[in-house]
Amino acid sequence: MTTTLPAGFLPLIDAAPLIVAAEMGFDRAEGIALDLRRAHSWSALRDMVLFGQVSAAQMLSPMPVASALGLAGAGAPLAAISVLSCNGEVIGVNNAMAARMRDAGHGFAMDDPHAAGRALIAAARGPLRIAVPFPFSMHAELLYHWLTALGLPAPASVDIRTVPPPLMAAGLAAGELDAFCVGEPWGSVAVEEGVASLLLPGSAIWSGAPEKVLGVRADLADTNPEPLRATIRALWHAGQWLCDPQSRTTACALLSGSRYLDVPAEIIDRALSGQMTISGRGEGRHVPQFVDFGCPAPRPEHAAWIGERLAARLGLDRTGARQSAMTTYRTALHDDALQAIPGYSPPVMPPDRFFDGQELGRLPQD
Repeated sequence: MTTTLPAGFLPLIDAAPLIVAAEMGFDRAEGIALDLRRAHSWSALRDMVLFGQVSAAQMLSPMPVASALGLAGAGAPLAAISVLSCNGEVIGVNNAMAARMRDAGHGFAMDDPHAAGRALIAAARGPLRIAVPFPFSMHAELLYHWLTALGLPAPASVDIRTVPPPLMAAGLAAGELDAFCVGEPWGSVAVEEGVASLLLPGSAIWSGAPEKVLGVRADLADTNPEPLRATIRALWHAGQWLCDPQSRTTACALLSGSRYLDVPAEIIDRALSGQMTISGRGEGRHVPQFVDFGCPAPRPEHAAWIGERLAARLGLDRTGARQSAMTTYRTALHDDALQAIPGYSPPVMPPDRFFDGQELGRLPQD
Protein backbone atom coordinates (compact mmCIF):
# COMPACT_ATOMS: atom_id res chain seq x y z
CA MET A 1 0.00 0.00 0.00
CA THR A 2 1.34 3.40 -1.02
CA THR A 3 1.50 6.15 1.61
CA THR A 4 0.93 9.69 0.33
CA LEU A 5 3.39 12.17 1.80
CA PRO A 6 2.64 15.88 1.17
CA ALA A 7 5.89 17.84 0.72
CA GLY A 8 6.49 21.54 0.14
CA PHE A 9 9.07 23.16 -2.09
CA LEU A 10 10.14 26.51 -3.56
CA PRO A 11 10.92 26.96 -7.27
CA LEU A 12 14.70 26.60 -7.00
CA ILE A 13 17.30 24.34 -8.58
CA ASP A 14 17.85 22.63 -5.25
CA ALA A 15 14.27 21.37 -5.15
CA ALA A 16 15.48 18.94 -7.81
CA PRO A 17 15.71 15.82 -5.60
CA LEU A 18 12.07 16.19 -4.53
CA ILE A 19 10.90 16.85 -8.08
CA VAL A 20 12.95 14.03 -9.58
CA ALA A 21 11.88 11.57 -6.88
CA ALA A 22 8.23 12.29 -7.71
CA GLU A 23 8.57 12.48 -11.51
CA MET A 24 10.91 9.52 -11.99
CA GLY A 25 9.11 7.19 -9.58
CA PHE A 26 11.79 6.86 -6.93
CA ASP A 27 9.13 7.63 -4.33
CA ARG A 28 6.75 4.90 -5.47
CA ALA A 29 9.58 2.37 -5.53
CA GLU A 30 9.83 3.00 -1.78
CA GLY A 31 6.10 2.68 -1.15
CA ILE A 32 5.30 6.38 -0.88
CA ALA A 33 3.82 9.01 -3.20
CA LEU A 34 5.23 12.52 -2.85
CA ASP A 35 2.45 15.08 -3.21
CA LEU A 36 4.50 18.16 -4.07
CA ARG A 37 3.07 21.54 -3.13
CA ARG A 38 4.69 24.74 -4.31
CA ALA A 39 5.07 27.67 -1.92
CA HIS A 40 6.30 31.23 -2.45
CA SER A 41 8.35 32.00 0.67
CA TRP A 42 10.48 30.23 3.25
CA SER A 43 8.24 31.36 6.09
CA ALA A 44 5.24 29.90 4.25
CA LEU A 45 7.02 26.56 3.85
CA ARG A 46 7.96 26.53 7.52
CA ASP A 47 4.37 27.22 8.54
CA MET A 48 3.06 24.52 6.20
CA VAL A 49 5.18 22.03 8.12
CA LEU A 50 4.34 23.41 11.56
CA PHE A 51 0.59 23.39 10.95
CA GLY A 52 0.53 19.96 9.32
CA GLN A 53 -0.35 21.07 5.80
CA VAL A 54 2.65 19.07 4.60
CA SER A 55 4.66 16.34 6.30
CA ALA A 56 8.00 17.63 5.05
CA ALA A 57 9.47 20.52 3.09
CA GLN A 58 12.59 21.78 1.40
CA MET A 59 14.25 24.15 3.90
CA LEU A 60 17.29 26.35 4.21
CA SER A 61 19.84 24.42 6.26
CA PRO A 62 19.83 26.92 9.20
CA MET A 63 16.02 26.87 9.58
CA PRO A 64 15.78 23.80 11.87
CA VAL A 65 18.65 25.22 13.93
CA ALA A 66 16.90 28.57 14.20
CA SER A 67 13.78 26.76 15.41
CA ALA A 68 15.77 25.08 18.18
CA LEU A 69 17.05 28.50 19.30
CA GLY A 70 13.55 29.98 19.37
CA LEU A 71 14.13 32.11 16.26
CA ALA A 72 12.29 32.60 12.99
CA GLY A 73 8.81 32.33 14.50
CA ALA A 74 8.89 28.55 14.68
CA GLY A 75 6.18 27.31 17.01
CA ALA A 76 7.50 23.77 17.31
CA PRO A 77 10.91 22.11 16.97
CA LEU A 78 12.00 21.16 13.46
CA ALA A 79 14.42 18.46 12.35
CA ALA A 80 16.55 17.99 9.24
CA ILE A 81 16.39 14.38 8.07
CA SER A 82 18.20 14.68 4.71
CA VAL A 83 20.48 17.11 2.87
CA LEU A 84 18.92 17.93 -0.49
CA SER A 85 21.82 19.94 -1.90
CA CYS A 86 25.25 21.33 -1.16
CA ASN A 87 26.18 24.76 -2.55
CA GLY A 88 24.27 26.14 -5.54
CA GLU A 89 24.30 29.78 -4.37
CA VAL A 90 25.69 32.63 -6.41
CA ILE A 91 26.76 36.16 -5.47
CA GLY A 92 26.01 38.88 -8.02
CA VAL A 93 26.40 42.67 -8.21
CA ASN A 94 24.44 45.43 -9.92
CA ASN A 95 25.69 47.05 -13.10
CA ALA A 96 27.15 50.13 -11.42
CA MET A 97 29.16 47.99 -8.99
CA ALA A 98 30.28 45.72 -11.80
CA ALA A 99 31.46 48.69 -13.85
CA ARG A 100 33.50 50.11 -10.96
CA MET A 101 35.02 46.72 -10.28
CA ARG A 102 35.92 46.19 -13.93
CA ASP A 103 37.41 49.68 -14.16
CA ALA A 104 39.61 48.80 -11.18
CA GLY A 105 40.84 45.69 -12.98
CA HIS A 106 38.69 42.90 -11.58
CA GLY A 107 38.11 40.18 -14.17
CA PHE A 108 35.13 38.30 -12.65
CA ALA A 109 36.96 34.99 -12.83
CA MET A 110 34.47 33.33 -10.40
CA ASP A 111 37.24 31.29 -8.76
CA ASP A 112 39.10 33.69 -6.46
CA PRO A 113 37.11 34.68 -3.36
CA HIS A 114 39.95 36.82 -2.02
CA ALA A 115 40.19 38.96 -5.17
CA ALA A 116 36.40 39.10 -5.61
CA GLY A 117 35.83 40.17 -2.02
CA ARG A 118 38.52 42.83 -2.06
CA ALA A 119 37.19 44.22 -5.34
CA LEU A 120 33.64 44.30 -3.97
CA ILE A 121 34.67 46.08 -0.77
CA ALA A 122 36.75 48.63 -2.72
CA ALA A 123 33.88 49.41 -5.08
CA ALA A 124 31.37 50.07 -2.30
CA ARG A 125 29.93 53.54 -1.81
CA GLY A 126 28.98 53.27 1.83
CA PRO A 127 27.84 50.10 3.62
CA LEU A 128 27.30 47.24 1.21
CA ARG A 129 23.60 46.52 0.69
CA ILE A 130 23.30 42.81 0.00
CA ALA A 131 20.09 40.82 -0.42
CA VAL A 132 19.57 37.30 0.89
CA PRO A 133 16.34 35.27 0.70
CA PHE A 134 15.93 34.70 4.44
CA PRO A 135 17.73 35.93 7.57
CA PHE A 136 18.50 32.37 8.75
CA SER A 137 20.10 30.99 5.59
CA MET A 138 23.39 29.60 4.36
CA HIS A 139 23.45 32.60 2.00
CA ALA A 140 23.75 34.93 4.99
CA GLU A 141 26.26 32.72 6.79
CA LEU A 142 28.54 32.55 3.76
CA LEU A 143 28.43 36.32 3.33
CA TYR A 144 29.20 36.98 6.99
CA HIS A 145 32.13 34.57 6.99
CA TRP A 146 33.53 35.78 3.66
CA LEU A 147 33.39 39.51 4.29
CA THR A 148 34.56 39.30 7.92
CA ALA A 149 37.54 37.17 6.90
CA LEU A 150 38.49 39.87 4.38
CA GLY A 151 38.43 42.61 7.00
CA LEU A 152 34.90 43.97 6.67
CA PRO A 153 33.21 43.06 9.97
CA ALA A 154 29.79 41.61 9.24
CA PRO A 155 27.06 42.32 10.11
CA ALA A 156 28.26 45.58 11.71
CA SER A 157 29.61 47.06 8.46
CA VAL A 158 27.23 45.38 6.02
CA ASP A 159 23.54 45.96 5.38
CA ILE A 160 22.24 42.46 4.69
CA ARG A 161 18.56 42.57 3.76
CA THR A 162 15.91 39.92 3.32
CA VAL A 163 14.43 40.16 -0.17
CA PRO A 164 12.31 37.55 -1.98
CA PRO A 165 14.42 36.17 -4.86
CA PRO A 166 11.95 37.22 -7.60
CA LEU A 167 12.31 40.84 -6.42
CA MET A 168 16.10 40.95 -6.25
CA ALA A 169 16.59 41.92 -9.91
CA ALA A 170 14.24 44.88 -9.50
CA GLY A 171 16.14 45.99 -6.39
CA LEU A 172 19.40 45.91 -8.30
CA ALA A 173 17.92 47.82 -11.25
CA ALA A 174 16.52 50.51 -8.94
CA GLY A 175 19.86 51.01 -7.20
CA GLU A 176 18.41 49.83 -3.88
CA LEU A 177 20.79 46.85 -3.70
CA ASP A 178 24.49 46.59 -4.45
CA ALA A 179 24.59 42.81 -4.51
CA PHE A 180 22.76 39.59 -3.72
CA CYS A 181 23.44 36.03 -2.66
CA VAL A 182 20.74 33.71 -3.96
CA GLY A 183 20.11 30.20 -5.19
CA GLU A 184 19.77 29.46 -8.85
CA PRO A 185 17.99 30.11 -11.14
CA TRP A 186 17.52 33.62 -9.70
CA GLY A 187 21.09 34.77 -10.27
CA SER A 188 20.87 33.75 -13.92
CA VAL A 189 17.43 35.37 -14.20
CA ALA A 190 18.97 38.67 -13.05
CA VAL A 191 21.70 38.28 -15.66
CA GLU A 192 19.11 37.59 -18.35
CA GLU A 193 17.24 40.74 -17.33
CA GLY A 194 20.46 42.71 -17.83
CA VAL A 195 20.75 44.03 -14.27
CA ALA A 196 23.53 41.90 -12.74
CA SER A 197 26.93 40.34 -13.18
CA LEU A 198 27.75 37.16 -11.29
CA LEU A 199 30.77 37.53 -9.03
CA LEU A 200 31.30 34.29 -7.15
CA PRO A 201 29.67 30.92 -6.44
CA GLY A 202 29.02 29.98 -2.83
CA SER A 203 31.24 26.92 -3.31
CA ALA A 204 34.26 29.24 -3.58
CA ILE A 205 33.70 30.31 0.03
CA TRP A 206 32.89 26.90 1.52
CA SER A 207 32.87 23.92 -0.82
CA GLY A 208 30.35 21.40 0.43
CA ALA A 209 28.24 23.76 2.51
CA PRO A 210 24.81 22.22 3.21
CA GLU A 211 22.39 24.49 1.38
CA LYS A 212 18.96 22.85 1.55
CA VAL A 213 17.64 20.12 3.80
CA LEU A 214 14.40 18.21 4.08
CA GLY A 215 12.74 19.56 7.19
CA VAL A 216 10.00 17.94 9.27
CA ARG A 217 8.45 18.49 12.67
CA ALA A 218 10.72 16.91 15.23
CA ASP A 219 7.82 15.05 16.83
CA LEU A 220 7.01 13.41 13.49
CA ALA A 221 10.59 12.17 13.18
CA ASP A 222 10.28 10.73 16.68
CA THR A 223 6.84 9.12 16.47
CA ASN A 224 6.34 8.11 12.81
CA PRO A 225 9.75 7.64 11.23
CA GLU A 226 9.00 4.86 8.73
CA PRO A 227 7.49 7.02 5.94
CA LEU A 228 10.38 9.42 6.47
CA ARG A 229 12.90 6.60 6.04
CA ALA A 230 11.23 5.75 2.73
CA THR A 231 11.42 9.42 1.73
CA ILE A 232 15.11 9.57 2.60
CA ARG A 233 15.79 6.57 0.36
CA ALA A 234 13.76 8.04 -2.51
CA LEU A 235 15.68 11.31 -2.25
CA TRP A 236 19.00 9.48 -2.14
CA HIS A 237 18.15 7.65 -5.37
CA ALA A 238 17.05 10.94 -6.95
CA GLY A 239 20.34 12.55 -5.90
CA GLN A 240 22.36 9.73 -7.42
CA TRP A 241 20.37 10.06 -10.65
CA LEU A 242 20.98 13.82 -10.71
CA CYS A 243 24.73 13.30 -10.25
CA ASP A 244 24.87 11.32 -13.51
CA PRO A 245 25.75 13.73 -16.36
CA GLN A 246 23.57 11.68 -18.72
CA SER A 247 20.51 12.71 -16.68
CA ARG A 248 21.04 16.44 -17.17
CA THR A 249 18.89 16.99 -20.25
CA THR A 250 15.93 15.15 -18.73
CA ALA A 251 16.43 16.90 -15.38
CA CYS A 252 16.38 20.33 -17.04
CA ALA A 253 13.18 19.47 -18.88
CA LEU A 254 11.51 18.26 -15.67
CA LEU A 255 12.52 21.26 -13.58
CA SER A 256 11.59 23.82 -16.22
CA GLY A 257 7.92 22.82 -16.23
CA SER A 258 5.25 25.29 -15.16
CA ARG A 259 4.44 23.22 -12.05
CA TYR A 260 8.00 23.60 -10.81
CA LEU A 261 10.53 26.33 -11.69
CA ASP A 262 8.77 27.66 -14.81
CA VAL A 263 11.95 29.02 -16.41
CA PRO A 264 13.66 27.96 -19.66
CA ALA A 265 15.56 24.68 -19.50
CA GLU A 266 18.67 26.47 -20.83
CA ILE A 267 18.86 28.60 -17.67
CA ILE A 268 18.50 25.54 -15.46
CA ASP A 269 21.25 23.78 -17.41
CA ARG A 270 23.73 26.49 -16.41
CA ALA A 271 23.58 25.47 -12.75
CA LEU A 272 23.46 21.72 -13.40
CA SER A 273 26.41 21.86 -15.81
CA GLY A 274 28.37 24.61 -14.07
CA GLN A 275 28.59 26.49 -17.38
CA MET A 276 27.52 29.88 -16.08
CA THR A 277 26.75 32.98 -18.11
CA ILE A 278 27.90 35.74 -15.80
CA SER A 279 26.87 38.98 -17.53
CA GLY A 280 24.79 40.55 -20.23
CA ARG A 281 27.93 40.51 -22.36
CA GLY A 282 27.53 36.76 -22.65
CA GLU A 283 30.73 36.03 -20.74
CA GLY A 284 30.96 32.40 -19.70
CA ARG A 285 32.68 30.79 -16.74
CA HIS A 286 32.91 27.13 -15.78
CA VAL A 287 32.27 26.40 -12.10
CA PRO A 288 33.03 22.74 -11.31
CA GLN A 289 30.51 21.16 -8.94
CA PHE A 290 28.43 24.34 -8.78
CA VAL A 291 25.70 22.38 -7.01
CA ASP A 292 25.92 18.87 -5.56
CA PHE A 293 23.00 16.52 -5.01
CA GLY A 294 25.07 13.60 -3.76
CA CYS A 295 25.42 15.02 -0.26
CA PRO A 296 26.11 12.95 2.87
CA ALA A 297 23.82 12.71 5.88
CA PRO A 298 22.90 15.79 7.92
CA ARG A 299 26.04 16.31 9.97
CA PRO A 300 25.80 17.52 13.58
CA GLU A 301 29.01 19.53 13.26
CA HIS A 302 27.36 21.57 10.51
CA ALA A 303 24.39 22.24 12.77
CA ALA A 304 26.76 23.14 15.62
CA TRP A 305 28.62 25.63 13.41
CA ILE A 306 25.35 27.25 12.33
CA GLY A 307 24.13 27.40 15.93
CA GLU A 308 27.32 29.04 17.15
CA ARG A 309 27.21 31.60 14.35
CA LEU A 310 23.60 32.54 15.06
CA ALA A 311 24.28 32.74 18.80
CA ALA A 312 27.32 34.98 18.32
CA ARG A 313 25.36 37.49 16.24
CA LEU A 314 22.24 37.49 18.39
CA GLY A 315 23.84 37.50 21.82
CA LEU A 316 22.79 33.97 22.80
CA ASP A 317 24.77 31.47 24.83
CA ARG A 318 27.07 29.76 22.36
CA THR A 319 27.52 26.49 24.23
CA GLY A 320 23.79 26.06 24.69
CA ALA A 321 23.12 27.02 21.08
CA ARG A 322 25.65 24.47 19.86
CA GLN A 323 24.06 21.68 21.87
CA SER A 324 20.51 22.60 20.86
CA ALA A 325 21.52 22.90 17.21
CA MET A 326 23.02 19.42 17.04
CA THR A 327 19.75 17.79 18.09
CA THR A 328 18.06 19.09 14.92
CA TYR A 329 20.22 17.19 12.40
CA ARG A 330 19.02 13.58 12.50
CA THR A 331 22.06 11.69 11.28
CA ALA A 332 21.01 8.35 12.82
CA LEU A 333 17.58 8.39 11.16
CA HIS A 334 19.18 9.17 7.79
CA ASP A 335 21.84 6.47 8.12
CA ASP A 336 19.35 3.86 9.31
CA ALA A 337 17.16 4.54 6.29
CA LEU A 338 19.98 4.09 3.79
CA GLN A 339 21.26 0.87 5.33
CA ALA A 340 18.27 -0.82 3.66
CA ILE A 341 19.70 -0.03 0.19
CA PRO A 342 21.67 -3.05 -1.13
CA GLY A 343 25.34 -2.23 -1.50
CA TYR A 344 25.05 1.20 0.07
CA SER A 345 28.14 2.62 1.72
CA PRO A 346 28.41 6.12 3.20
CA PRO A 347 30.35 8.57 1.02
CA VAL A 348 33.83 9.60 2.09
CA MET A 349 33.54 13.11 3.50
CA PRO A 350 36.38 15.50 2.60
CA PRO A 351 37.57 17.98 5.23
CA ASP A 352 35.34 21.04 5.61
CA ARG A 353 37.62 23.91 4.64
CA PHE A 354 36.71 27.52 4.06
CA PHE A 355 38.41 29.78 1.54
CA ASP A 356 40.49 31.47 4.27
CA GLY A 357 42.02 28.22 5.49
CA GLN A 358 39.72 27.69 8.44
CA GLU A 359 38.60 24.10 8.90
CA LEU A 360 35.43 22.86 10.51
CA GLY A 361 36.39 20.14 12.94
CA ARG A 362 34.44 16.92 12.97
CA LEU A 363 32.68 15.73 16.07
CA PRO A 364 33.90 12.47 17.60
CA GLN A 365 31.85 9.49 16.54
CA ASP A 366 30.18 7.22 19.09
